Parts: sequence; structure tokens; C-alpha cells
Amino acid sequence: MLDILSDGFRVAREKFTGKATLTEENINEAIGEIRKSLLEADVEYGVAKDFLTKVKTEVLGRTVQVKAGSGAQRVRVTPADHFVQICKEELEALMGEPDASIRFAVNRPTTIMMVGLQGSGKTTTTGKIANYLMTKFNRKPMLVAADIYRPAAVEQLKVLGKKLGVPVFHVEGAKPQEICEKALQKAFELNCDVVLLDTAGRLTIDSELMQELDDIKALAKPDNIFFVCDAMMGQDAVTTAKSFNDRLDISGVVMTKLDGDTRGGAALSIRRVTGKPLKFLGMGEDLARLEEFRPEGLASRILGMGDVVGLMEDFERVHTGDKEADMVKMLDGQFTFKDFYSQLSMIQKMGSLKDIMAKLPIQGMLPKEVNLDDRELIKIKAMIDSMTEEERLNPSVFGESRVRRIAKGSGTKTSDVNDVISVSKPCGK
Repeated sequence: MLDILSDGFRVAREKFTGKATLTEENINEAIGEIRKSLLEADVEYGVAKDFLTKVKTEVLGRTVQVKAGSGAQRVRVTPADHFVQICKEELEALMGEPDASIRFAVNRPTTIMMVGLQGSGKTTTTGKIANYLMTKFNRKPMLVAADIYRPAAVEQLKVLGKKLGVPVFHVEGAKPQEICEKALQKAFELNCDVVLLDTAGRLTIDSELMQELDDIKALAKPDNIFFVCDAMMGQDAVTTAKSFNDRLDISGVVMTKLDGDTRGGAALSIRRVTGKPLKFLGMGEDLARLEEFRPEGLASRILGMGDVVGLMEDFERVHTGDKEADMVKMLDGQFTFKDFYSQLSMIQKMGSLKDIMAKLPIQGMLPKEVNLDDRELIKIKAMIDSMTEEERLNPSVFGESRVRRIAKGSGTKTSDVNDVISVSKPCGK
């Protein structure tokens, strides 16, 4: 994700290589590289221009300190370091203060209205918000299928509700306004304290869609209105968000598919254009893959600094075992294929390899062309699935016949199996 932006800032930083001072000439060269990446990443033009002006003003107006820290911790600071730090500060300012707040009602169910265009991932996001409310706030949500136009929309929400173990309300043949109104009554009967209204999306904004949403808002009086947008729409996502906000006064934005977009310009533009916060990022299809938006984390990732805080949050979210015990087993050489398998499963739950690596502060160490293929994890798990219990616990028992059997059972090559075994033998019993 965000490859175009990251590449632009990386090239800009390289403009200061070997330079002892910041001058207007080398600053302009760096700014030019960033300008190209911002526009290519589909950042709204006015937002990009304003950002670049502020960066240049700050860089030229700030006194450059050549050293930082004290004592043994004292390090030399380069012009490139100053430039990147100012870019980071301005990126964070551009995206605004973090705000993942949800307004909860008192003495009645909280109502959250989900709006957006068709294909933005709105229904899946509705399920993710429900899961977030259950795990973080111990709430009891009810999902409301108010999209009567898209084929299978109601069924999709019912499937999500079944996965989460929460009720899904729908009235066959009723209008969306009527469904939402009756849902609020049903929430009291079912003792649900949050009602999530999954409203209909359209391929484009039209008066009929907006009037329907106006009517639902008037009837349901939602405490929160979340606009769900697809990051891959670029500037169109920002334009659409502004239109919805002008009409409905949204509470905030949930951006989906940022993990599948190499541009990411909408994430930088949406706060400045709409005046409303980007609250959550939706990654992948898993219902647990909803991140509270942290401007600092995204700015760090764009600048190649990683996002260790975000990575630890991902780890805490999926890890169910004893972290200290796992580490002791690894150090003592007792980490078996069974342990390895559970760790691979945990990594897959955390997200794609590319996304995980982007959160590590090692971007300058990785070759640009490095291929982080999630299919390799699937291959390794298939090999372990083809092993016997004895083999999973004790890699030293492997011989040629066992290797051939595992390769055949997992659809891999014997060389692939040998590679995995050779890496694991020092950790086996």
C-alpha cells in the first residue's frame, strides 16, 4: 500500500545525499519529487499544493541542529533527517488529530448509520464495526439490512451476523425507511444496545439515493453517520465524501481497501476537504481487520519509518497464547512444527506480509524489488498439514521417503520441503 507516496519521499530524501546544508536549490529538487508522487497518488491538488508550501516554509525557516541527544546517545543529524522530520509533522497535521470516537447514547440503543456508494465495502464494514464494538466495548449490536436494491445484500448481512453471533433485522417487501424504524423498536425487545443501519449504496450519487438517506436520518436520528469509501477511488472518494457530508453531516469516514491501493491519496485529502475525521481503516475481508486510524502511524509508513505501534496492536489482537513461553521455547530449541504452524496462522491473521513488513522500521534495508508473497506461507502450512504427528514434533526423523511423501501431499517440490526442514532442525527436539 502507499507505494507511490513512499517512493516519492524516498527519492526526495536521496536528493540530500552528500549535502552538508539545506539550500533552496536542493529543497526545491526534493519538493519536486514529492509533488510528482502526491499528484500521481491522487492527492487532491489544493491539498497537495498547501502541504508542499508548508513543508518548504518550515524547512527554510527552521534552524538546523547538527546533533541531537546527549552523552552516549548523542547522534549526528543530517539535512535529510531534518527534511523528513518536517514532512512527517506536516503529514500528521494534514490528516488531523486521531479520532476513532463513537458517540454512545444514554438510556437507549446507540444508532450508527452506514452510508456510501455501492462496491465500497459498506456491508462488510458494517460487520467489522459490529465486531469492533463487541470486542472493545462489550456491546450487543444488531445489524439492520436496509439495502433492498442490491442482489444478495440482505443475505450477505445475515451471513456476517451469523459469524458474529448477532441478530440481523429485515422486513421483506418493506421500504428502507420502514425497516430502519421498526429495527429501533426490535432492538429494545432483543436487548441490543447498538443498532447498525446498513443502507443502500448506488453506483453514483443521485437525488433518489440522497432523499432516501435523508428520510432514514429523520426517522432514526442516528448518533453516528459513517461514510464508507474505497481508497482505490482516489479523488473520487474525496469528492463523494464531501457530497455526502454536505447533505448528511457525517460523523466520520471509514476507508476500505487501502491495503490494495498503491496510491493512497484519498487518505491524505479527506480530512482537509470534508472537515471530518478519518476514523477507521478496513483491511481485507476478515471481520477483525479494522484499524483505528492513527495519522502518526500512516505518516511513518509513508516515510519508510514503519509503524511499530500498529504492528504491536495487530499482534495483540491475534495472539492467544503465552508470548513469553513461546519465546523461551524458541531460545531453548524446543520450537516444533506444531508451534511454527500456529505462528504462521497468527501472521496470516495479522494481514498480508507486505502490510506487516511496511510496519517494520526497515524499509531502507529492503530491496525495492523484493517480493513478499503470501502464497509462500500457504505452501509451508500445506507441507506441515501433510506431516505426521511425529514429524511435526521431531524434525530429526525426516528421510528421503518422508520428504517425497510430504512434497506429493502438499503439491510442492522436495527441494521446498528440504528448505523448510533445514531451517527448522535447530529448533526441533
